[in-house]
Amino acid sequence: MSELLVQEKEVVIPGQILAKGMDFLPAHGTFREEDNIISSMVGLVNLNGRLIKIIPLTGPYIPRRDDVVIGKVVDIGPWGWRVDIRWAYQAMLSLKDATQEFIERGTDLTQFYNIGDILMVRIVNVSGSKVIDLGMKGPGLRKLTEGRMIQITPSKVPRLIGKQGSMITMIKEKTETRILVGQNGNVWISGLDPIKEKVAVDAIDIIDKESQSEGLTDSIEKYLNDKLGIKKEKKVEEKKEEVKEEKESKKKEK
Repeated sequence: MSELLVQEKEVVIPGQILAKGMDFLPAHGTFREEDNIISSMVGLVNLNGRLIKIIPLTGPYIPRRDDVVIGKVVDIGPWGWRVDIRWAYQAMLSLKDATQEFIERGTDLTQFYNIGDILMVRIVNVSGSKVIDLGMKGPGLRKLTEGRMIQITPSKVPRLIGKQGSMITMIKEKTETRILVGQNGNVWISGLDPIKEKVAVDAIDIIDKESQSEGLTDSIEKYLNDKLGIKKEKKVEEKKEEVKEEKESKKKEK
């Protein structure tokens, strides 16, 4: 008989038995040993039907093909640009993958991207650990301007985004900022109001540090409301109850 030994978002350690029996399937961060599913890392349990996976609490970003990341141009050569994407080795953005335009050899490449520019790019190829090829042909892939970049732990990106984008949408709407999140943990923030932009930055920092906390979404909403002076809207049930009480009060007065 199968048995689940952990709960959603529970912190586990390497070697810990997560489930017994064949009704559950191992996913990222877990492996099967006979009838047991065992954790291979420190992280948070994520349950999705029969699948059990671990979201790591720490660790570097590991490049994967088709990841959309935010990087910084650190060098320019005859064949393209070298970009820091928070990996041990610099990634390469070649002339043919950098733009829809045809770039002739010998062209001054700084007129496209210069050292220090921040780019939103897609990983188009990973060959071993040292060769990472980037591309900028696709929706939303571009040079980022008029904003600033902050960094969070790469493994905390799903927590920042939230289910169906709920967390990041809430932060953007309440602070009136534009926020782009790279899968490598680089985050680009741009807002017209410096104070609201700072509140967004601080909220993201809290998520990075307290991603394993219960009720984090409610805590962040309260933090944003308090900092921005936003009164939380009452739930429909609460409004109905108030209307009902008001009607009863009027009846008593009559």
